[in-house]
Amino acid sequence: MSAQTSLHALTDTQRKAVEWADGPLLVLAGPGSGKTQVLTCRVARLLEDSPDERFRILALTFTNKAAHEMRDRIEALVPKLGPRAESTTFHGFCAQMLRQHGAHLGVKSNFEIYSSTSDREAVLADALRGRSDRFASEDIRLLSHIDALKAHLIGPKEARQHVTERPGETAEQAERIALAYRLYEDELHRANALDFNSLILSAYELLRYPAITRFYQTVYRYWLIDEFQDTNSSQYALLRRMAGDRFRRLFAVADDDQTIYEWNGASVRRISAFVKDFGSEVLQLPETFRCPPGVVEAANRLVVYNVRRSKSKRPIKAANRADTAQFDIQCRVFANESAEASGIAGEIVALDASERETTAVLARSRALVEGVQRSLESRNVPTAMLARRDDFATPEMRWLLACLKQINRPLDRRNMGILVEAFRTLAAVGPDLEDLVARTATGQVNLLAAWFDAVRERPLAPPMGSAVEAVSRLASGKTNLSKALKSVLECFEADDADMHLRDDLSAWRRIGRELNQARGVLSLDQFLQEMELRSKAPEPPRGAVSLGTVHGTKGLEFDRVYLMGLAEEVFPSWHSVRKGDGSAAIEEERRSCFVAITRTRRRLTLSRARSYQGWKKAPSRFLSEMGLGDGDSVTGAGGGSSS
Repeated sequence: MSAQTSLHALTDTQRKAVEWADGPLLVLAGPGSGKTQVLTCRVARLLEDSPDERFRILALTFTNKAAHEMRDRIEALVPKLGPRAESTTFHGFCAQMLRQHGAHLGVKSNFEIYSSTSDREAVLADALRGRSDRFASEDIRLLSHIDALKAHLIGPKEARQHVTERPGETAEQAERIALAYRLYEDELHRANALDFNSLILSAYELLRYPAITRFYQTVYRYWLIDEFQDTNSSQYALLRRMAGDRFRRLFAVADDDQTIYEWNGASVRRISAFVKDFGSEVLQLPETFRCPPGVVEAANRLVVYNVRRSKSKRPIKAANRADTAQFDIQCRVFANESAEASGIAGEIVALDASERETTAVLARSRALVEGVQRSLESRNVPTAMLARRDDFATPEMRWLLACLKQINRPLDRRNMGILVEAFRTLAAVGPDLEDLVARTATGQVNLLAAWFDAVRERPLAPPMGSAVEAVSRLASGKTNLSKALKSVLECFEADDADMHLRDDLSAWRRIGRELNQARGVLSLDQFLQEMELRSKAPEPPRGAVSLGTVHGTKGLEFDRVYLMGLAEEVFPSWHSVRKGDGSAAIEEERRSCFVAITRTRRRLTLSRARSYQGWKKAPSRFLSEMGLGDGDSVTGAGGGSSS
């Protein structure tokens, strides 16, 4: 299907958005309104209208999954022109920017990315070691202060003044935080590494150079931003600095009613800021092609209780109002959280396998859905927990990743310690780090070469022996990255009895496919940077029931959705209830409920227990706000009910 042909499948409003001219536009797109189709059709149309030009289009998303989906759709619409569209995340785009231009800031192109908390805590611990006059071991908690400063684009030089101005901070505390920040950054610089927040901060600093700003304005003639309501202050500041005073070919898709990441810096006010800062027009996509009418009515009733939302916004409406009797909202009440988990699991077990695969169980907190997971797995029903995972779970894959990092950075002692520990877990043999450091004292071999020499002193049984030799050939330049990885993964696949290893292999291969489609052939340092930006969660098993938190399943959709824990101080949370009825915290909880119920394509079941952890809980206010009373009845979309 060409871009032109795809336009005929759009509604008038969607087509208007796709055919928008060069000026800025904010598209208010509710759940299931076809925003991804609008974004991809717009990119395809812009490319199809300029087949002989060389400019590129930048599409920024918030997850690699969304970027991958958008890339696939664009390629399907304009196969020969697709490579001119760059679909990536904010962090992925900043990493590319730093690879190309990081030398202006003293950042080498083969920098490593530390995304996991454990990696960053280890860096801070190394930085503070030897400064016992100022810091104690528990000062590792200063990392949260450093993260907060970076999230507000505050560098080490400005940190002391910024912290001093915060309420409740003394000059001495400000000095300690600022010093810890500087030492942490020095340690990252020595390791030629950046952490997650550094990617945004460093890219922001790069854009101080007018030539670099002009470069991105020229190369990328059109910019599109998906899920714009999720941008935090640093990402928005980056966007504004990159656009400057004159660039205005911006196209943002957002829904203030789905702003559920305020704890990460998102804000319902960012939409109005975009309109003001860029002089943008606003267009609403009012129809949902996903949710059944009963759910749409409940969602509309719920969200109007929020006052912090676009005043001119119209209620969403169901595009397909036929056969409404099939689309029931059902309510369930249980004695306690154990009965709730068991009851929901019992209903799911009764479904056909094909129905389970399109079923999701959601809750405000992970603990509730874990109860359902245990109950389902005890009945041999496969499950998939939908959550980002920063690290591989098995020593095999941790060892492989550490080997690749060591090849890329031969002097990295901290990473060498990870490699040594993972291998000794696998093979119960191998040198320790101190032994390797001693072997390299002459300067004739590096740490990895010394490790290869040491492990070869004893014969290794397959598959580890073969895996070690494959990595050794890569380290010595006798093979390339693709062939080496293929050999190592085949070695590990021989042990398919280990479920966790199967999961890790699945995740590695998924990431490999995504990178191959998005980037083509990568150098080792590029491969490692991209690997660090991606979740290591495995692909769900066939027929699995999806489970997750509301925040972890945003952007997904299912035929059946079970939403648990609809009780006061559970959902909404105890913390938000303490803030008061009209608080911003309660409104964010309400938006989270709105997001949760609009994940369904067909059926929605809302459940609560009368007590949680032995404490009696009242029905969630959200039930009555949706027009469902206290949730004691089973209510259909057509208005009928039964006890």
